[in-house]
Amino acid sequence: MRLLITLFLLAIAQLFSNVASASPQSPVNASLHKAEKKSAREDERRKRRPVKTSAKKNRLAPVQKSKLKKPKKVQTASLHTPAKKSASKSRKRYGRQRKGTVVASNLATIKMSKAHRLRYQKARETAMNKLMGQLGKPYQWGGTSPHTGFDCSGLVLYAYKDLVKFKIPRTANEMYHLRDAAPVKREALEKGDLVFFRINNRGAADHVGVYLGNGKFIQSPRTGKDIQISALGEDYWQRHYVGARRVMTPKTIR
Repeated sequence: MRLLITLFLLAIAQLFSNVASASPQSPVNASLHKAEKKSAREDERRKRRPVKTSAKKNRLAPVQKSKLKKPKKVQTASLHTPAKKSASKSRKRYGRQRKGTVVASNLATIKMSKAHRLRYQKARETAMNKLMGQLGKPYQWGGTSPHTGFDCSGLVLYAYKDLVKFKIPRTANEMYHLRDAAPVKREALEKGDLVFFRINNRGAADHVGVYLGNGKFIQSPRTGKDIQISALGEDYWQRHYVGARRVMTPKTIR
């Protein structure tokens, strides 16, 4: 009987010892399990890191390839330069064609101007006839009519006012500053040009006549004198000469 009791007690003691030994081991096993999990995660991260770097390398690889391709693009651009030159050549050819059309248009205008020149010559001859028809008539200060006589600028106004498109001013000084009449050099004078003189030193020009060609001009000189033809080469007129303007051209006639 005592043996049974002792054996029972030993079994119970053995059970308690097993329970005591198992209870402290459980947190250790849990901590070990956690540690194993952490190590496994770290291992996975380590395994993943080289994969990421390789991916970055793979991503960088096309960039490097593109960098290497840039000089190739430049080379291709340089190869395409002859095409641009050919394009420019084609443009130049087009420009030449346009020049040809311009020349043709100029020829057309030249043909028109030749036809128009007949009307211009007729208008100029009309002006010259009107002027020559007043030769010998006395000077009249402020006169603008063949019935009352003419002063210098009145004679010019009478000759041109109905033949040109623009309005001719009344006085010699205004005619000298007329913008519609181009200035003319003395060696380039033509029949019908206006010649100006400074007689009394009042303003830029106080006397005007009309050039007739061959160094001659027609004028209405001053009170007591008749309308006459004078030589531009005379010393008196050379000293007082100030300039010339062209009132009548193929473009300015009506």
